Amino acid sequence: MDDLSVPPHMSPDEFRTYGHQLVDWVADYWTSLPQRRVRPADPPGAVAAKLPAGPPATGDGFASLVDDLDTIIAPGLTHWQHPRFFAYFPANTSGPSVLGDLVAAGLGVQGMLWATGPACTEVETVVLDWLADLLDLPEKFRSRSTGGGVIQDSASSATLVATLAALHRASGGDWRAEGTRRRYTVYTSTEGHSSIEKAARMAGIGDAGLRLIEVDEETLAMRPDRLRERIAADVAAGAVPALVVATVGTTSTTAVDPLPAIAEITREYGIWLHVDAAYAGSAAVCPELRAGQVGLEHADSYCFDPHKWLLTGFDCDAFWVADRAGLIQALSVLPEYLRNAATDSDAVIDYRDWQVPLGRRFRALKLWFVLRWYGAEGLRAHIRSHVALARDFAALVRADQRFEIVAPYPYALVVFRLRGAAPDDADRANAALLERLNADGGVYLSHTRVRGRYALRLAVGSPRTTAADVAAAWDAIRSAADAVAGGSSV
Repeated sequence: MDDLSVPPHMSPDEFRTYGHQLVDWVADYWTSLPQRRVRPADPPGAVAAKLPAGPPATGDGFASLVDDLDTIIAPGLTHWQHPRFFAYFPANTSGPSVLGDLVAAGLGVQGMLWATGPACTEVETVVLDWLADLLDLPEKFRSRSTGGGVIQDSASSATLVATLAALHRASGGDWRAEGTRRRYTVYTSTEGHSSIEKAARMAGIGDAGLRLIEVDEETLAMRPDRLRERIAADVAAGAVPALVVATVGTTSTTAVDPLPAIAEITREYGIWLHVDAAYAGSAAVCPELRAGQVGLEHADSYCFDPHKWLLTGFDCDAFWVADRAGLIQALSVLPEYLRNAATDSDAVIDYRDWQVPLGRRFRALKLWFVLRWYGAEGLRAHIRSHVALARDFAALVRADQRFEIVAPYPYALVVFRLRGAAPDDADRANAALLERLNADGGVYLSHTRVRGRYALRLAVGSPRTTAADVAAAWDAIRSAADAVAGGSSV
């Protein structure tokens, strides 16, 4: 047999040397962020044009990799960790999270079963219980009760898993059976996240089974009376209502749906209630910011994203169910090659049964690092500082008669716009303002539509954002408004 050449694996000593260099590179990157544009000015295709047509025949070496990070990758990024990134919702990270991810990547654990990663499984169970305690979630979501928590990759996956579990319960377990003729329906508000629509499609319900419920004109929250009317009409027409998704902190405006009234309806009809708090759930580490959780004791499932506002890098969604048995029954498929004594004993958790994929990374490690580094008080200080900065920004907006705030701001998102008598003219002016503002590169905001009107969103979320950054954003907004009012081209 011919000898085969040994691949050029990186040795532990080389990894140590280069790893230290990359940690320094990341630290220097974080330090350099205030001097960088928030978004690149280059047109689409600029990064791809700098890359070679194919991979090298032999390794390039570490130095050239770092050079390309400096000259190609970093200049071509939108910098989500920038202190003046105010668009969308935050996707912040932190030193402890990055280090936890580094360890998880180095361990390379595949935690699909307890047997394939006992510490991976048990740390996740404990950390999700810690987090439930920190947020003061209902007791039924703890692992010591009938429910428990699991880390999904995103709130979108959590919604899909909740949809599948809801269908399983609504059908008595036969919703996948061949020849089933039932029509199932899912309900959320017109402000609900697009992932709810996608989950309905993926679960086989389809767009025809999705019901978008009107919201209150003032609060932009779901109207329970409209929900009740729609459910009653569907039942009368022979459909089976399977799931209601209520939102605590909608993506557009952070509106909070009235959970107690919604829960009363879902209990009456026996419908699964899933609560999506992807962004706003982090705020519940602060006792004074838990108003949106009132009524959560009646929910069947709940999720939020630590990777948005709780200093834990993407991807990390915390998802809890009140009845883990129902979830497992909906998702479990056990082929012979995965059977093992621990699973057969029913004494362990196999998280493969709590999610769509089979495989799973050791995501709990970075969350564990974050919780241990910051502690409860450190996390509360982080959230409170951003809420205070958002309120300061709102005060600046209210003091300028050219602008108006168009939605409540219970957390760290402020939605506002230029005033205008003619709706179409005002929409064009606000769009022009945002285009000019973001083109400059000094700050980055996003937009939405509220009651059909174009509006700007400023979301505070970076751990590096200070009062000076918020003041600079406001100065840039005012300058852009002056230019738009003056008729300058954008």
